[in-house]
Amino acid sequence: MGNRGMEDLIPLINKLQDAFSSIGQSCNLDLPQIAVVGGQSAGKSSVLENFVGRDFLPRGSGIVTRRPLILQLVNSKAEYAEFLHCKGRKFVDFDEVRLEIEAETDRITGSNKGISSIPINLRVYSPNVLNLTLIDLPGMTKVAVGDQPQDIEHQIRDMLMQFITKESCLILAVTPANTDLANSDALKISKEVDPQGLRTIGVITKLDLMDEGTDARDILENKLLPLRRGYIGVVNRSQKDIDGKKDIRAALAAERKFFLSHPAYRHIAERMGTSHLQKTLNQQLTNHIRDTLPGLRSKLQSQLLSLEKEVEEYKNFRPDDPTRKTKALLQMVQQFGVDFEKCIEGSGDQVDTSNLSGGAKINRIFHERFPFELVKMEFDEKELRREISYAIKNIHGVRTGLFTPDLAFEAIVKKQIIKLKEPCLKCIDLVIQELINTFRQCTNKLGSYPRLREETERIVTTYVRERDSKTKDQVLLLIDIELSYINTNHEDFIGFANAQQRTAANATKKRVMPNQVIRRGWLTINISIMKGGSKDYWFVLTAESLSWYKDEEEKEKKYMLPLDNLKLRDVEKGFMSSKHVFAIFNTEQRNVYKDLRQIELACDTQEDVDSWKASFLRAGVYPEKDQPESEDAMNPSDTVSMDPQLERQVETIRNLVDSYIGIVNKSIRDLMPKTIMHLMINSAKDFIHSELLAYLYSAGDQGSLMEESAEQAQRRDEMLRMYHALKEALVLIGDITTTTISTPVPPPVDDNWIPKDPSPPPASRPASATAAPPSRPPGVRGPTPGPPPPLNPSPAFGVPPVPSRPPGQTAYSGDPNSGVVPLIPSRPARVPPALPPGIPSRRPPAAPNRPTVIRPSEPSLLD
Repeated sequence: MGNRGMEDLIPLINKLQDAFSSIGQSCNLDLPQIAVVGGQSAGKSSVLENFVGRDFLPRGSGIVTRRPLILQLVNSKAEYAEFLHCKGRKFVDFDEVRLEIEAETDRITGSNKGISSIPINLRVYSPNVLNLTLIDLPGMTKVAVGDQPQDIEHQIRDMLMQFITKESCLILAVTPANTDLANSDALKISKEVDPQGLRTIGVITKLDLMDEGTDARDILENKLLPLRRGYIGVVNRSQKDIDGKKDIRAALAAERKFFLSHPAYRHIAERMGTSHLQKTLNQQLTNHIRDTLPGLRSKLQSQLLSLEKEVEEYKNFRPDDPTRKTKALLQMVQQFGVDFEKCIEGSGDQVDTSNLSGGAKINRIFHERFPFELVKMEFDEKELRREISYAIKNIHGVRTGLFTPDLAFEAIVKKQIIKLKEPCLKCIDLVIQELINTFRQCTNKLGSYPRLREETERIVTTYVRERDSKTKDQVLLLIDIELSYINTNHEDFIGFANAQQRTAANATKKRVMPNQVIRRGWLTINISIMKGGSKDYWFVLTAESLSWYKDEEEKEKKYMLPLDNLKLRDVEKGFMSSKHVFAIFNTEQRNVYKDLRQIELACDTQEDVDSWKASFLRAGVYPEKDQPESEDAMNPSDTVSMDPQLERQVETIRNLVDSYIGIVNKSIRDLMPKTIMHLMINSAKDFIHSELLAYLYSAGDQGSLMEESAEQAQRRDEMLRMYHALKEALVLIGDITTTTISTPVPPPVDDNWIPKDPSPPPASRPASATAAPPSRPPGVRGPTPGPPPPLNPSPAFGVPPVPSRPPGQTAYSGDPNSGVVPLIPSRPARVPPALPPGIPSRRPPAAPNRPTVIRPSEPSLLD
């Protein structure tokens, strides 16, 4: 079999490696490659230099190769080298290549023997090399030197494993001949990842340094520790030769002479040496790439699909198109509007499973944070009763009132309604902040054009700030409308007649569904180190109690705390703590848990704290009120010195206020989200879709708006290069696969060679005329060229001529005097082993109905 495209395979893999390296991605395709492994100073770098025919690698004692070197050899007429990190610069002097490798190594690893797994990519063009790609890896060592870490052995081993564990990587295991092969570090680590030896190629160096009287013949003949791909011996230059600047070509000639003259290696000299090693590696790598082509193609296709979406916006990019900037501006603004609407309204595609989107966070503000802020403004019982009693007394003045004054009810209600302004305005501020964060998130896709992104954020943020004042004005107007008329005829208002019955209802209002579970989740109980330290527990909040367990299985209950007389309190976050804290305490100054007056509960985020507080509100646990400390001390008698009539009036108005404020809160909770959605969020969506583009056009020159950032231009170029490299690789792989052709069958052999070659006397081998089974006597095997012997075991002397045989020809009868030359026995000396199909054309003609002229035992004639 031959393959026209096979010589393009190694350059193809080189191109893919460069494409991955330039984009900064790892070679996650596991491209076929050859990794050179071996002990320190085993001669790995010398082998590579012999391939190139130049001194270009750092040399010295100890660890020299401290970063992986991806060496790509490319057959070319010119001779020069290129580094991937020095694009466009050609190194003609190979001494400069060595200095650049040393400088680049020191830049990452330091100058004192440190190592790094970041590779150096070097490509060498030369007429003296075959297409080949190798990775020169640091030599395995045992002892840390210089500023190397103490675990240098494990670091190097881990680095080697990153390369050689991949099934697509061939392993070039370099072992010096003057050490015991059983102690070879290279073969040991190769055996670990390739126990069958399928991917390992053995290289034996320093054959000329072996002790006198010893040789590596058994190793090189693959008898001692056999590998599927065998061993190849090489002789590198000695340190004296290197110091004396001995030419590598002269060294290769000396290596050739060594193998031809050495008695132990003379018979295998053609399979030894650097030249044969390079050819073998070229062939092995090419065949290995061919074998991995199906898997490589599928990986390339999956990689191409993953890049498809990112490249889609770049594929039709034309820098010289005058309408490009206009099209891009329209597309960007339209995409920004679509993304913003998806973030707010929600979308089924591209759902973020790690964070809440803008719309979800605004929903939490509407239905968790805002109700909590409203409840925080709820009146304190003692303070409210005191205010009601003051109002009743002040309305009656010097008179003693017989009836409950409704003016006291209005005064208290209006005072409570005014308190709603603060949480409503705070809710708007929270929504504004979330909207601006959403805008910034949506403008991330405009990062290609920094000026456009900046202008878009400025215009949209300015618009939202304008809508902010209008929304707040509208919300304040709603509260003023509530203040303007106290509607005591509302259907949900209890009225004066039912006010006295409200007290009993209040007592049972909180416990509607006693066994309902309101929330579950993890919380941290903050306890001082002296009392055991902070611990995480699984909390379960119901309408009646707060319980915590060891874990989610809820089998091992640690404690259950009834919710009666509990309240919430904010706690400042600790100086060294990253958690957000709130506390639960008992209003009657009792211990809540063990000897603690309050339990501090911690969450990871403020959002979790707000969510837990909202859940406690549903369970009837309200936040603590800030009490004026001096009032009770100043007027201790006012709250207790009420006559029974005044106490009844206070209770009646208190129930009426409770009922009416509940109606107002319900109305405000319903109207606030609607007002914010209408005046702010929906208005912002309409502005983006209809007016943003006009504002952008008026903001400045369109050309300056659509100027690309340098990073984006570089990313686009690299992405497109990767995309086209992958597509080209797939096309090339397809061509290689489809252009595989068969070698044509050799032409028929000319019969005129028969008389030119003197045949032995016919009588010397009469028994080989036919291929009867070996168990038959010679007399039976000779005479019968016709049907198989089992069908006619008797001698064939009297057989008449076959009708189809040309006249004048008779079958060979075994008689030396018959004049018929036996053709078949004389053939084996001259017929090549590859031409058995030509035999029938020169053997005596057979009967037309014979199934075949080659009998089962006939190949023995060609041995």
